[in-house]
Amino acid sequence: MFRLILRRLLTSLPTFLGVSLVAFVLIRLVPGDPVELMIGERGASPEVMAEMRANLGLDQPLVIQYFSFLKNALTFDLGTSIISKKPVVDEFLARFPATIELSFVGLFFAILIGIPLGIIAAVKRNSSFDYLFMGGALVGYSMPIFWWGLILILIFSVQLGFTPVSGRISVFYDIPPVTGFMLIDSLLSEDSWPAFWSALKHLILPSIALGTIPLAAIARMTRSSLLEVLREDYIRTAKAKGLTAYQVIAVHALRNALIPIVTVIGVMVGTLLTGAILTETIFSWPGIGRWLVASVTSRDYPVIQGGVWLISAIIILVNLLVDLVYMWINPHMRNLS
Repeated sequence: MFRLILRRLLTSLPTFLGVSLVAFVLIRLVPGDPVELMIGERGASPEVMAEMRANLGLDQPLVIQYFSFLKNALTFDLGTSIISKKPVVDEFLARFPATIELSFVGLFFAILIGIPLGIIAAVKRNSSFDYLFMGGALVGYSMPIFWWGLILILIFSVQLGFTPVSGRISVFYDIPPVTGFMLIDSLLSEDSWPAFWSALKHLILPSIALGTIPLAAIARMTRSSLLEVLREDYIRTAKAKGLTAYQVIAVHALRNALIPIVTVIGVMVGTLLTGAILTETIFSWPGIGRWLVASVTSRDYPVIQGGVWLISAIIILVNLLVDLVYMWINPHMRNLS
């Protein structure tokens, strides 16, 4: 097992290098000078601007800037934000719990609804339930997050007034940041249950908007994987022994159908983190997605490079965790790794 983990980590090194290089190059292709944006309309002399570029290391050749970033990244020193003057790692850690909370609730929503829908569609193959659920999954997978988020706001916030439009909690509650997760911190506060309910209502629409595409993918994969397993000989044997439909599905079929489903769930983690950029912008959610969008606008090179690098590291670690879950679900795969 340790050898497997080590091999996965070593094969991930080219991915780290590729992601860091792409982030480094693309942000510098965007028109605009961070020094000019910092100075603003008041302007400054060429000497002052040259000094500012030297202090930021922007006067060095791009190759030297890139390898300097890689050297510092090995010690998790991702630089200092040009705008806020704070370490990039500190800013990332301060906002990351908000993104994790949103992504986790979105993934929970997707799994809670997607897997049962896929099971029903597989068991009721070619029925009206199958067509309805899979048609809805196709529509959900095709909807852009920014459009779907605005539709949810217009219906449930503006027209019906059921949920708040933006933010993590009502301004009436002053929640001290203990863990960074608003659902937990609200329960630890003095106004525990009212504050928790407010935080939960703020999570509903963003998590639905973020979790719709993973829900559709999980539902479709659950259906196709379960249908394939239900054609196996041992399933027919289980039915011939007189086992109930529940026993056949839950005990024999679903466990063997889980491996492709786990694969999709692992891939959806990356979709959730990247989709959070749009979702957090639409719902004014103070996470890393909104932080990165603001950094692109201000040409904050260290934030964009470091933020993208950290997100890629998290996605790679999640994929490693998915591989370990494979081994737990199907021990025979240990011999194939």
